[in-house]
Amino acid sequence: MNHQILGAVALGYTPLIDRQRMVTATRLTVIPLRPDAKLEAVDLLAAVAEVWPAGGTQVILNVLSEDLLESLLRTAPTANVMIEVPAFMATDAVHGELLLALKKRHIALLLKGLPSTALAADIKPCFSHVVLDLDDESRGVSDSTGLPKLQSGLRSAADIDASFSRGVAGVIGWPMQGAYEAPSVPGKTEVQADLQVIVELMSRIDQGEDVERLEQTLKRDPSLAFKLLRYLNSAAFGLPVEVASFRHAIMLLGYARMKRWLALLLTTASKDHAMRPIMFAALRRGLLMEELAKGMSDSELRDEMFICGLFSLLDHMLKQPFSKLLQSIPMPERVRQALVDETGPYQPYLELVRAIEHASLYDYRSAAEQLMLGAEEVNMCVLRALSKAAQLE
Repeated sequence: MNHQILGAVALGYTPLIDRQRMVTATRLTVIPLRPDAKLEAVDLLAAVAEVWPAGGTQVILNVLSEDLLESLLRTAPTANVMIEVPAFMATDAVHGELLLALKKRHIALLLKGLPSTALAADIKPCFSHVVLDLDDESRGVSDSTGLPKLQSGLRSAADIDASFSRGVAGVIGWPMQGAYEAPSVPGKTEVQADLQVIVELMSRIDQGEDVERLEQTLKRDPSLAFKLLRYLNSAAFGLPVEVASFRHAIMLLGYARMKRWLALLLTTASKDHAMRPIMFAALRRGLLMEELAKGMSDSELRDEMFICGLFSLLDHMLKQPFSKLLQSIPMPERVRQALVDETGPYQPYLELVRAIEHASLYDYRSAAEQLMLGAEEVNMCVLRALSKAAQLE
């Protein structure tokens, strides 16, 4: 993956979520690092195709450069690429032919924001949805497009529920800022029963127990054993031979690497449908942290970085503060520092990941500079992590 454009932009990603809390697409935001940069749409599409190949899952391109966006509209994206078009461009007659040509090729377009004048009768059918920021809704701006709505700019779970109750077709982004706060009404305080086996296995591995004891624990949950083997045999894991049993996996991986994949299971095993967007985010955080750590010579540090990103939303998933979770779930000290104390060597990497999720150019620059990482290196890590996540799901 070597594309010149990756050194000239900041990339951000966030999910598109439907009413069933399923992630139906990924929105990739592309922000030029310099306003005068010459960016090639062909190069952008080539980079995107490595993660979202033609015929695969959908990706929404939110390009914050008018020149690059216009070039993109003139190029030939594949049918799984959706493009956000700002309202001012949609009402500009200069772009009318481009939009109509894309409609003929069945390229999905999203209208971004509300136009100041009505869309032309032949242009309106070019768009499948209108993307409206929550601030527009709160200001009472009326929507006269008649298009199904996608809501962005959400800040809380209450915003999400309210948006869906108003009839939006989907929401872009899932608020996860800040630490989980325990509800005022007392509820279940222990780790969910269906996740207990994973937690127990992690604890036993942490204590160095023998393989026989570990196998006995795993046998209590056959579906977990199946899912673990499916992960280990996935293309993203890259093992040279097929893993046939838990014992075989331990022999190949060792205890430290096995604990990493149990951590992955812990963050993807929830049966609560409302947790799907958080599981989506946690997996990508872990894989992105791991990619950012590829330059580290110590494999233990890379595995811990993976777990740090993966566990960074565990308080939201299990509905417990980290101080409580630490009593039952083994966590490396450097991971604990980042998640509980917001200190330590992994904290700056976690801040960079959050900046990427929020598509915040200022925070992206600040975090990357603190880590002395260039945009090309960071963006390649982003795309590799997104590609690996797609393989695991």
